[in-house]
Amino acid sequence: MFDTLKMKLWQKKQYIPDIKNAPMREQFRGLPKLTNSICNGCEKCVAACPTNAISINPLKIDMAKCTLCGACKNVCQGAIDFTNFYKLAADKPEKLVVTQETTPENYYKNAIEIRKEIYSIFNRSIKFRQVSAGGCNGCEMELNAAGNANFDMGRFGIDFVASPRHADGIVITGPITKNMAYALEDCYKSTPDPKVVILCGTCAISGGIFKDSTELNREFLDKYKIDLYIPGCPVHPLTFINAILDFIRKK
Repeated sequence: MFDTLKMKLWQKKQYIPDIKNAPMREQFRGLPKLTNSICNGCEKCVAACPTNAISINPLKIDMAKCTLCGACKNVCQGAIDFTNFYKLAADKPEKLVVTQETTPENYYKNAIEIRKEIYSIFNRSIKFRQVSAGGCNGCEMELNAAGNANFDMGRFGIDFVASPRHADGIVITGPITKNMAYALEDCYKSTPDPKVVILCGTCAISGGIFKDSTELNREFLDKYKIDLYIPGCPVHPLTFINAILDFIRKK
């Protein structure tokens, strides 16, 4: 017991104290910053993008498709850059489109609207069943990290559970393959009402680099309402935790 107390005293507090204002390393690729006046319409960025996330005249990037690979910035003459802003989630897919007018402040301010029914039911805690619907395990590893001693999302009442019967909603990662389509729907139907559905990662939101694969079956997204879209490839733990906190409006 004394060894445990000594270790805790030596390690001190491992968790990030202020998760909503946690600093992010400068190298992190987050919200894009676009400058139309520099764009010459060469379309090199469009050709370089592996997921067709970019359009020009005017210059736009759809975060639902963007993998944050940086290929567009590498071929651009300065019209495209990336900030390290990580609060990228939105409650509607159209809000994920970044233009020249988009700044971290106005993007974040309008991204997730308060819903009284969500706040009243889930403001104290929310439990998820996570479904890997054909993912590469990148987003899955980051979601696992969200529960470690550093990020510790459990202190906010956010947890992953082993059974959909114990869940308040499901978090979907991966592009939704044919092999996982039935299992995903079965998980959804096994989750008690009221429930929420969250798409986590570029693959889940748009199909990502697998969008045109014949091995996908994304009919689930046409049948059921999606409550939250969390972009990233993979999604950073800070992005995920802040998205959920804003969604349930837990201070």
